[in-house]
Amino acid sequence: MIIYTCKDQFEDMMTCIYDAWASKEGHKNIRLMTEPVYEPELFCQYRHVDSDPDKSRKVVRSIQRQISFPAYQMVFRCAMSCLPDKLDRIYRFLLLGFSCPKEAVSMLQHPYVFPVFEASRAVQNETHHFREFLRFQALPGGILTAHIEPKSNILSLLFPAFDDRLPSENWMIVDDMRRTAAVHPADGETYLTALTDSEWARLSHTEESA
Repeated sequence: MIIYTCKDQFEDMMTCIYDAWASKEGHKNIRLMTEPVYEPELFCQYRHVDSDPDKSRKVVRSIQRQISFPAYQMVFRCAMSCLPDKLDRIYRFLLLGFSCPKEAVSMLQHPYVFPVFEASRAVQNETHHFREFLRFQALPGGILTAHIEPKSNILSLLFPAFDDRLPSENWMIVDDMRRTAAVHPADGETYLTALTDSEWARLSHTEESA
């Protein structure tokens, strides 16, 4: 068994799918998983894949055009889940999706479809929960800050709702589990950023003195 591995980032995952598919080693002979790999299996060959923006875009474009946009949404939400086998779930789903594009999303009884649907629904529900119950705290300088600790990596799915609600405010939503933040400058575009150790310490100090 050949196991393709990559960082737990969407672009890396799409690149991993591209390389695994292009290897032509037989879908039954390969498996995909995100890193870190805590307990390597015996008699398996591991191949790390680095992110490649061009390959990632090709996979995304193929899903959207050859299967459907709803299929892409399912794949993206599944990729944001905390499940250790999510990448292989996506890969198996795409095997079916590219062969049965019109029916793929609705074939919920199929063993390649339901695991992705299930993960996608869980991420969607978690996003909805935080969207409803998120509360901001005003920091010195008038910056509104909210902290979350979600199981899934929902930040990219969560922040658009607050773009609409608070378009003219400076705000940020911080994922404490992953030390990432969605930052919204007043009347500007929200962006995602990874917090450095110094930024994290400065933010914590500012909040303690608020």
